[in-house]
Amino acid sequence: MDNIRPLLWLTLAFILFLMWMAWNDDYGTRPATETAAERELEEDPDARPEDVPDTPEAAAEPEADPATDAPEPIAAPERRQIQVVTDKHDLLIDTRGGTILRADLLQFPQDLRDDPLVPVRLMDHRIRGYVAQSGLTHDRVEGVDPEGRAPSHHADFEVDQDRFELGEGQDQLRVPMRWTSEDGEIEIVKTYVFNRGTHLIEVEYEVHNHSADPWIGRQYRQLRHGETPDRESWWLYTFTGAAWYDGSYERERFESLADDPVEDRIEGGWVSMIEHYFVSAWIPGAEELNALYARSVPGEVGEEYLIGLHSAEPLRVGPGETGDFHTRLWVGPKTQAELAEIADGLQLTVDYGVFTFLSSPLFWLLDKIHAVVGNWGWSIVILTILIKLAFFKLSATSYRSMARMRKVAPKLQELKERYKDDKQRMNQALMDLYKKEKINPLGGCLPILVQIPVFIALYWVLLESVELRQAPWWLWIQDLSSRDPFFILPILMGVSMFVQYKLNPPPMDPVQQKVFMALPFVFTVFFAFFPAGLVLYWFTNNLFSIAQQWYITRKIETGADPDKQKE
Repeated sequence: MDNIRPLLWLTLAFILFLMWMAWNDDYGTRPATETAAERELEEDPDARPEDVPDTPEAAAEPEADPATDAPEPIAAPERRQIQVVTDKHDLLIDTRGGTILRADLLQFPQDLRDDPLVPVRLMDHRIRGYVAQSGLTHDRVEGVDPEGRAPSHHADFEVDQDRFELGEGQDQLRVPMRWTSEDGEIEIVKTYVFNRGTHLIEVEYEVHNHSADPWIGRQYRQLRHGETPDRESWWLYTFTGAAWYDGSYERERFESLADDPVEDRIEGGWVSMIEHYFVSAWIPGAEELNALYARSVPGEVGEEYLIGLHSAEPLRVGPGETGDFHTRLWVGPKTQAELAEIADGLQLTVDYGVFTFLSSPLFWLLDKIHAVVGNWGWSIVILTILIKLAFFKLSATSYRSMARMRKVAPKLQELKERYKDDKQRMNQALMDLYKKEKINPLGGCLPILVQIPVFIALYWVLLESVELRQAPWWLWIQDLSSRDPFFILPILMGVSMFVQYKLNPPPMDPVQQKVFMALPFVFTVFFAFFPAGLVLYWFTNNLFSIAQQWYITRKIETGADPDKQKE
């Protein structure tokens, strides 16, 4: 292995890995375009797709279906849309069902270059079909007609005003919405509760039973989303889809739910829609039993996908009594510290993939460094240095092997010329030379391979962490999550790669020489479109690698290699 270039090969393999993930996500195997709902309509033209769950415990008789789009038999109040503004959110809530139609995250601008700044719109019913829905269902009870005794998200609520705002000095904002059955016997108040300083929203239901019969019902909560939007960057793959937690973290692409719906029964846990940097999640009580469901349904923007929870145990409210439901909804960024405090496993929506076991401690360390230095850019630099120190001995072994190869390069070229017509003798002569010079051909490669998982894990940390989104570093870099606007960092990184190439032993094959000469330029182009935080990490890593490699090479070339003297 006389022409080994472990660092360059590592870089090439890493980029190819990213390109493969992006290609596979765009052009890999897709589910059939015909959905389950479409096939059902073909078989039964009168059938309607459901977007409200059935009772988890199957009834003896078919229960009335509140999920159809047929007109509600109840005389409903006028349908309106109300605005709710807090320190964290600007929401649009429909009085039909109390559905959250739109959610703007006020502390997260879409682009720092906008004037005025436009907040990130996480939910949007018109363009993305992305909404948060919730409602109640009534169980079938002998002698009681369940129709019209519980408001699904198709029912119309009454609201006293069109705008609610969290005022100065106010720590909590309550938005009550009232529904009354047609006969006036059941009154239900659905209340959104917003607390200052958090993206967590509480949802309460009060059930007032004024009838002579018991009210027996359940709550359901679901998130609904249109087809997967175009990714932010072709080069950088980030997952958008449904995810849930039932003791272990699971996720599913939207499109696969069309042919492979999910049904489960969980205690506690949560369900969510996740995307790069942001997440919405319904979070039940820690000991609450729910039926989990995820499937496709026809929607306003085409095929849509929903994931939800439906109470497995009903609430019984006797005549003249009042009962209540309670649940929570997170609509905001994937900030790991906050999410971990809200529910077990919710921080896993910051999806590091198979390298979570490495990425999580790396982010923990990065966060601790940031708490001291107060700048995410310098935190990346310091973390890179710490990683280089942790692998100092392994890297030294690799660079020492390459330095020895560089020293004997003229002899290798001489052997190639001497035995160019006899490959077997040339290979034997190479092995004899390696033995004489005490060179291990694998010595430059194996230490680098050990470090690959750490490199990839840190890549996911820098890519997934919302804390680095729009975080400034220094001078012209004012957003570590976006590309360098002047391409200075990618150019510096390319120069550093070229210097590394020059420190390595030259390939004997002229074709290989041209390929390796071109690699720094090729990767400069690739990294020009990567987030500045990733390029900063790579450039810093290269700088310290060059310093270490230069020092070791100089020692060996001057005959001051202490390790070889020990041998």
